Parts: sequence; structure tokens; C-alpha cells
Amino acid sequence: MPTLKVTVGNSDHLDQRTRSRIKAAQEGEDLDDAQPTLNFDSYAELSRLLSPKNLELLEAISEHEPASIREAAELVDRDYKQVHRNLSELADIDVIEFQGGGPGEAKKPMLAYDGLEIDIPFTGSNGNTGTVAP
Repeated sequence: MPTLKVTVGNSDHLDQRTRSRIKAAQEGEDLDDAQPTLNFDSYAELSRLLSPKNLELLEAISEHEPASIREAAELVDRDYKQVHRNLSELADIDVIEFQGGGPGEAKKPMLAYDGLEIDIPFTGSNGNTGTVAP
């Protein structure tokens, strides 16, 4: 599994990198080194991903590979509904994915990446990072 690069307020740089990668692909260059990137507009948005409860869930999934959301909730000793909401939010930003979940089947939470690489620019952020620090 690749590592997910997480950035804050750096969308101009990402747009430029994307354009250069598209050009390289069009010219036939090998792009196997592609690293998936998730960009947040503010520190407040990033802090939701990095909340202690979300990090605890991600760690529990990594260590114990729970077979269901309910089992994940038991691992972190939290209410099923809260864990379901947190896992759904993590799935919405593609940090985790669910396996199964058909009629009568439990949804198994699975990590989509083997880790997170956080890239937070402190200079040249052009004010897009909000006022709340992580």
C-alpha cells in the first residue's frame, strides 16, 4: 500500500504538480512513483482527520483488522454510531475503504494506505490555512 500525502492550503502547488505529471504521462514517462495526495484548505479541516479518536480508530484497524464496524467500536471502547460516523467520514476522504456490506453482511473497515505523510507549509501559504492550528 502507498503512503497518503496530506497537505494544507497548498492547492496551487498541487495543481502545478498535477499539470506537470499529466504532461509527463502524455510524453510517455513512467509514473509509478505517483503518491496519492489529500489536500485540506485549512488546519481546522486537517484537525478532523487527525483527531485523537480518528487516529485511535486507524491504529486499531491497522493492528487488529476488525471484521466489522461494530468490532472496531468495541476495540476502541466507543459507541457504534459514533464510530460508524467517524469511519464514514474517513471513507469519504478515501483514508479507509469498506469491504462487503451487502444485504446481511457486515462492512469491514480497511486502511487504504499504510501511513500518512503530513506536509504543512508555513511560508507562502497565502492565507488559505485558516486560523485553527492542529
